[in-house]
Amino acid sequence: MKDRSIAKAQLIAGQSAKETLGLSDEARRASVTALNQILADSICLRDMYKKYHWQAAGAAFYRLHSLFDEHADEQSEIIDSLAERVYTLGGASIPIPGDGTQLSHVAMLPRDREEVSVQVSRTLEAHEQLLVAARALARAFAELGDERTNDLLVNEVVRKNELQAWFLSELVVDVRLMRARWFARHLAWPLAIHPSGTGFELQS
Repeated sequence: MKDRSIAKAQLIAGQSAKETLGLSDEARRASVTALNQILADSICLRDMYKKYHWQAAGAAFYRLHSLFDEHADEQSEIIDSLAERVYTLGGASIPIPGDGTQLSHVAMLPRDREEVSVQVSRTLEAHEQLLVAARALARAFAELGDERTNDLLVNEVVRKNELQAWFLSELVVDVRLMRARWFARHLAWPLAIHPSGTGFELQS
């Protein structure tokens, strides 16, 4: 009985979307399927940031701890926008993180703590996967006439993921420079910061 009620509600929602949004069934179904894929990837990236937020360590602990938490909150905002758009189109979004893990293209994380370099590498790779998929889908939605979904992907998913990837990349450079300066100050050899800012070199 409960399943019938849910199915009936989804049918009514789908009919309502069809009548009021001015989109074809093909466009709505394609948008819902694709948005759920981006939603699944975003859920996994959000959970990745949360995991690394609590497992940050090392010289840049506070900066990583804060940045990971901030990025997790921003991914939650993206998730809400994606789920809302799916329902607006008459579809049903992924209800729980476990479902997102099964559907996502983002690799599952091990339970153990990972080195900071691995955390950052995994996170940047997830951002890249999301950005490639979101850009391709945005172009497809524009061709289908679903400008609202195109706008959501371009101005929220792509824009925010680009910024997060950029901030994370810049932080990595800063961490490397901090370590290089520490070694230059504390080791007995005459060292100098490498011109690239990513390490150190022996002075002649």
